[in-house]
Amino acid sequence: MSVTISAAEINKLRQQTGAGMMDCRKALTETSGDFEAAIDWLRKQGQKVAAKRSDREANEGVVIAKTSADNKTGFIVCVSSETDFVSKNADFVAFAQSIADAAVANDVKSAEELNEVTINGAKVADLVNDKLAAIGEKIGIVAFERVEAPFVSAYIHGANRIGVLVALTTEAPEAGRDVAMQIAAMNPVAVNADSVSADVVERERAIVTEQIQADPKMAGKPADMVAKIADGKLNAFFKENTLLAQAFVKDPSKSIADYLKSVNADLTVTAFKRVAIG
Repeated sequence: MSVTISAAEINKLRQQTGAGMMDCRKALTETSGDFEAAIDWLRKQGQKVAAKRSDREANEGVVIAKTSADNKTGFIVCVSSETDFVSKNADFVAFAQSIADAAVANDVKSAEELNEVTINGAKVADLVNDKLAAIGEKIGIVAFERVEAPFVSAYIHGANRIGVLVALTTEAPEAGRDVAMQIAAMNPVAVNADSVSADVVERERAIVTEQIQADPKMAGKPADMVAKIADGKLNAFFKENTLLAQAFVKDPSKSIADYLKSVNADLTVTAFKRVAIG
């Protein structure tokens, strides 16, 4: 049975992958409209497509990233809206800021807990509903992240479009900001190769293996040779997509790991969180 692919679905795939409209249509058709499978189909054809990220996204809204006074705990709160007209409004930004402040003040552990916190005697969940009624748009707390470490840096990029938390092994405000800016710009999938999820590794291996096998030059080559080449491609993936192995944007001659060691031999990143709008 043929599946009807809408123009909206094609455009969504095009915006996420950067592939051409006809290629996106073909990918969705070949995969019966399965969006994730279509991304893999494009990559198997050799197209340069960004790796799947774990950061949570909203179409419009405000992202606030903050730390506790001692910089040992970081929080990200994303309050979504339907339009940028609302998200750019100063009152809405202040509303999101007040919720993030409440998260910090109450050392909130989850989005569910945040909804129960009170601000001036009213629950956050009720304040969100009141704001929804007042502005006539569906809004909500669509992302909440929390990080604890000996030192946490928080960074907000692009008029509250991206929020980043970086967990560091020791106090290093300037380095923390540099690394947070790197995360905002380069969107790594994990801290290092060891922390990449097994699902992502399996997915990448399947894609690169199929790419290798599709190469006419590899016809008839033994499986161990294919596996060795796949390992090399996976290592390249880790270098490009894991934080500590990435080239430092401010000085591409260094990796992030090298940069951190140049600041302090014991300094490294143990975790990070990134929440983006759009």
